[in-house]
Amino acid sequence: MLNFFLRYLQSGCGTTDDWLGSTDTPLKGFSWRGGSERDTTGILMWSEPFVIKLDDGQEVAIVLMDTQGAFDSEYTVRDSATVFALSTMTSSIQVFNLMHNLQEDNLQVLEIFTEYGRLALEATDEKPFQKLLFLIRDWSFPYEHPYGLTGGQSLLEKKLAIKDNQPTQLQRVRRHIRSCFSDIGCYLMPHPGNKVSTNPRFDGRVADIDSEFVDYLKTFVPLMLDPKNVVVKEIGGRQVTGKQLMEYFKVYINVFAGETMPEPKSMLEATAEANNLTAVATVKDTYVASMEDICGGERPFINPKTLETRHQELRAEAMDLFDKIPKMGGREFSESYREQLVMELDQTFEHFEAQNKSKNMFNIFGTPMVLLVACVVLFIVSRFCEILGLSPIANLAFIVGTVDLGVLITYLFFRYSGNYPDVILFIDFY
Repeated sequence: MLNFFLRYLQSGCGTTDDWLGSTDTPLKGFSWRGGSERDTTGILMWSEPFVIKLDDGQEVAIVLMDTQGAFDSEYTVRDSATVFALSTMTSSIQVFNLMHNLQEDNLQVLEIFTEYGRLALEATDEKPFQKLLFLIRDWSFPYEHPYGLTGGQSLLEKKLAIKDNQPTQLQRVRRHIRSCFSDIGCYLMPHPGNKVSTNPRFDGRVADIDSEFVDYLKTFVPLMLDPKNVVVKEIGGRQVTGKQLMEYFKVYINVFAGETMPEPKSMLEATAEANNLTAVATVKDTYVASMEDICGGERPFINPKTLETRHQELRAEAMDLFDKIPKMGGREFSESYREQLVMELDQTFEHFEAQNKSKNMFNIFGTPMVLLVACVVLFIVSRFCEILGLSPIANLAFIVGTVDLGVLITYLFFRYSGNYPDVILFIDFY
């Protein structure tokens, strides 16, 4: 299925009706093969992100992810839960592939895999995951629930319905699943045909697939990837960039790197940690950019008291910005990161302060030395020309030397006092 996603994206998100391509073209992309044995292990991501433009003009990148089956006999429940949790936490849409029907054991396994979500809800009102879609393959009862999204949704409502006469455990499973995802859907696919299921040499050619399956495939793929249907990845209620998502992914990987399956609560803490660290980095970058404009490498020396005042103002603005950024974990959890931000801002200021002091010392040997040498040379030339009787040249050299001396005195005064830094910058430039 993911390789049909690739065809759709590579064709420009179905800008042409024949995005499936030639019916005799083998299916290429993600590794796959027919049969009862697994092909994918762990998590695979397509190396090329597909950038599309949404209806509102926003550009987003789509990254396709393939994971091993949830019921792989060669992996423990812990391994499968790790893969499912990691893929779901980093995806905006999780497609849960199932064969024939949506069974009770599928729901119970899903409850185990999303245990993180249940605990996360104890600390926040937000649902931890975004969209879950059950893709039911080889659906055999179209007379009860028709193929496609409409039939899938009616089946889903029936399967997730909570009834008074249900055992408490079954009611809990259904409430838990609904509480973990912002949106849940279901799509029913017909059988692809005997050529697909029984031919060991089947290579994905559309010509070998039943036309009914192809028709619903043409509906399902745009349902996932058409710009008006794309779900943008969010964490903590905020859209994330690719760079930010990578930071979250690294944090999640570190949590799962332990010898034992982490408690779901630790996953919440890991998410909150990454979220707060992102806020700290964002605020610090804003502070550094402002300080660079004031006393960066290209700026002249500034009065230390003025620099201290600007630092205090910018630090107050930075802390206000940090407090306004929505963060997971609550105020108490964020307090330690707030203190960390204060410490980092003060350390950064010490760097700018030292850099500013170095300008006051080292630049004395730059522009002032040039002005001093020029002044001495001009006075010597003036005196020499006067001895030779070249009065006009002597007078000109004397005047220029006097102006040069005045510029030197002005430069040293402004440099020492830290006033009028733009004048200093102008003299340094020329």
